[in-house]
Amino acid sequence: MAREPADGDAFVFDLVGDDAPADADPGPGAPPPSDGPGRRRRFAAQTAAVLAIVLGTGVAVDGARDHARMERMRDVPGGVADLSSPLVEAWAWSGSVGPGESTTDVAVLGDVLAVESDDGLVALDPGSGAVAWTVPLREDADCGPMVPPTSPDPATSALVCLQGTGADREVVAVGPDGVLSASRPLDASDSRRYGLPHTGPDGTVLRARRVGPPSAVDLGDARCTPAGDCTGTVEAGRDLVLRAEDAATGTERWSVTVPFRAVDATQCTGTFGASWGRSETRLVINGLLTPDTFGGRVTAGLVELTGCGVQAAVTPRGRVLSTGAEPGRGGVTRLGGGYAATRFDGVPRATLYSADGARLGEVTGYPLAPQATDEAERATVLGVDEPGRRLRAYDGDGTPRWDVVLQSGGQQFLAQVGGTVVVSTGAGSVRGLDLGTGEERWVWDGSVPSSPADDGGYFGTASVVQAFTDGETVLLLTEGDTGGTHGLVALDADTGAVVWDRPGGAAVTTFDPAAGGLGEQGVVGGLVAVDGTLLEVTPRGVRALR
Repeated sequence: MAREPADGDAFVFDLVGDDAPADADPGPGAPPPSDGPGRRRRFAAQTAAVLAIVLGTGVAVDGARDHARMERMRDVPGGVADLSSPLVEAWAWSGSVGPGESTTDVAVLGDVLAVESDDGLVALDPGSGAVAWTVPLREDADCGPMVPPTSPDPATSALVCLQGTGADREVVAVGPDGVLSASRPLDASDSRRYGLPHTGPDGTVLRARRVGPPSAVDLGDARCTPAGDCTGTVEAGRDLVLRAEDAATGTERWSVTVPFRAVDATQCTGTFGASWGRSETRLVINGLLTPDTFGGRVTAGLVELTGCGVQAAVTPRGRVLSTGAEPGRGGVTRLGGGYAATRFDGVPRATLYSADGARLGEVTGYPLAPQATDEAERATVLGVDEPGRRLRAYDGDGTPRWDVVLQSGGQQFLAQVGGTVVVSTGAGSVRGLDLGTGEERWVWDGSVPSSPADDGGYFGTASVVQAFTDGETVLLLTEGDTGGTHGLVALDADTGAVVWDRPGGAAVTTFDPAAGGLGEQGVVGGLVAVDGTLLEVTPRGVRALR
């Protein structure tokens, strides 16, 4: 601790070392002991920042502020500690990601990246690349919720793994430290009673099934030709019940019923949506219309149900969010720390909800949240109204802020950093707009050469795949129309100036992290920010870029 000095005296510090016994009692109200290298790194950085402030000059104060900003960005979804200089490979882990025919889905549990590999569920420490823990799994295991590495928020509080078949079907839950719940057998009678199991959010197993007699189905004037062209409306069908049970105990946490609503026949075919829990059990009528078909998409923050006559989104605590539109004319998405329920009939409009499902307000246009932000809380919401040629900004509760004319279609909300909103268009330009007014502050279209020897920019007709920020710089992962590897460009958020870039375009289709070569190869996989570090995920492994 610091002792106040007299005039002209120096500051005197009593520094407490980190050599206390591991079993020492921290005392009531004390935080839990450190459980990873990430937290030790944070302590060291915070100590350095304090010393810089009290011992150094203005330069040291600036350094301390940088340390504080970097540490803050570690806790912001999608935040990166430092993007001020070109990224280089810090470490590489070689191993299969998504073995077999699986996709390269990932999850962020606490401060580690979790992937399914040949050895089971593997967690990697972003600071060192060391395997933090491994959970052995059967070959047929299915763990979730996991998402593609390009998804905006892969963080989850727990993973649920289903494995085995028939009488050997079981579920285990995995927390951030790799600790498993006891394996719980899944009784076949529960599947008959509640529906087939599906991995769920917040340590749950989800089950869903249609309820009611087959006689409840009324096809109305729905008809399908042998070629598969369907017309008319399915007037009535069976409701859908969704149940969430605790993965470890099997105790029901909540259950909701989604009522059937009259729907266009095109949404009642065998090709619409995915099956639930790998089931092929469907009520099939005339070989094309399948009024019982339904599927789901489950992420850490939302359960989306779609199917014949049903469309609903349910929060991890069982709150049903509805657009009010008929099935197929609306949808619910995650938006920052909450949700947006959007209607697509006519001018797009959306209702904003908080994380607990409380209604916040309304916005006009298709709602977008930034892919990257320097705010921990809910940031600006943009409403894109392409038919009306308008781009509108709102506060997180739907309060209007500004309204400007669209420059072109295909808008993406890339980042909100400081006083700048960064958007891109289908025409291949990136613009910085004033956060308060919407006034254009800068434009970048790739015309700035990456070096004096270049004859032009490389961006051209490329599109932006992902965006990240360290609170000062916006990093864009770009994809050109000629294919090949992705490029990277870092822009100053205030001015739009190119801080650094690494063009992509190398003609490779796969990448082994052990081979290295970021500058020569570009980026092949998706990028995930974990505890302030960017990780590139490919089918052959993971590497850190710092």
